[in-house]
Amino acid sequence: MHKLFLSCAVLALFACASNAALAGEFPDRPVRIIVPFPPGAAADATMRAVALKLADEWKQPVVIDNKAGLTTGTIAAAAAAPDGYTLLLGSSATMVTTPMTMAKPTYTVARDFAPISRLVSLTPVLVAHPSTGVKSLQEMIAAAKKHPGELNYASSGIGTPGHLVMEQLQSMTGIRMLHVPYKGGAPVVSDLVGGQVQFAMNALPSVLEFIKSGKLVAVAVGQQKRSKALPQVQTISETVPGFDFTIWYGLFAPAKTPPEIVARIGRDLRLALGDTDVASKLQAQGSDPAPSTPQELLQQIRSETEQWQKIIHDRNLQIQ
Repeated sequence: MHKLFLSCAVLALFACASNAALAGEFPDRPVRIIVPFPPGAAADATMRAVALKLADEWKQPVVIDNKAGLTTGTIAAAAAAPDGYTLLLGSSATMVTTPMTMAKPTYTVARDFAPISRLVSLTPVLVAHPSTGVKSLQEMIAAAKKHPGELNYASSGIGTPGHLVMEQLQSMTGIRMLHVPYKGGAPVVSDLVGGQVQFAMNALPSVLEFIKSGKLVAVAVGQQKRSKALPQVQTISETVPGFDFTIWYGLFAPAKTPPEIVARIGRDLRLALGDTDVASKLQAQGSDPAPSTPQELLQQIRSETEQWQKIIHDRNLQIQ
């Protein structure tokens, strides 16, 4: 019995030493980060700014692999070897709402991924085409109540955050608007600027230049604090108490990636996000560094899932 105990203890110590060595050696070759958005998108720009700093820290190339199509890139990351050398840039769109729109989800966070850390939070801004004449949320609500069902808003698709958050806003204000779903965020902004649709909730980086040039009007921001980039624009919660919506990006590894590797990546990621130059680049893009623990990121995903499931139920939405 004593020999058995010693054998088990030696094996346990060997395993701990092996895991520590594994984390200490990581990475010894290039790391690939799958970004399920096209080059130039806000998510792509965010990941590239952080990846440069990680490459410096790791002394290894960090390769951005753009796989446009939310499910395509996410499924590819889930199927990758769980060794830390293939990671995924995830968001509320890929990790929360997309699985909810599938009749039979091809992936779930709980089953297929190991959360590492949140990267950034982005200000969501409700924007309008100037032809609407709307310059504030109060004016939009008044116009929608005067013409129920006549004003429209666009989103990047049925069941996406941009769709569900506008449904939540309608529920909280008692207004009724027409939903115009697109396939992706780029055509939403294009048609919004062109006047084919009237309103949309977008991440600030994708519309900031159009707001500055007067091609779009910033009606209100979704998060509960005003944006540093648009300090004069009210938050939705200043008119609709309790309203809060934030867009985020986070880093994920395939499930069963060794915890030591996840911890190492998370530590280096938090250091990168704390770097002054990286933070300045991100803020210039309209986002703010928002690192987290894996547990905090997982809890945010669970909380948002419950929030959107309630909206889907209460609004009787057909999203699958």
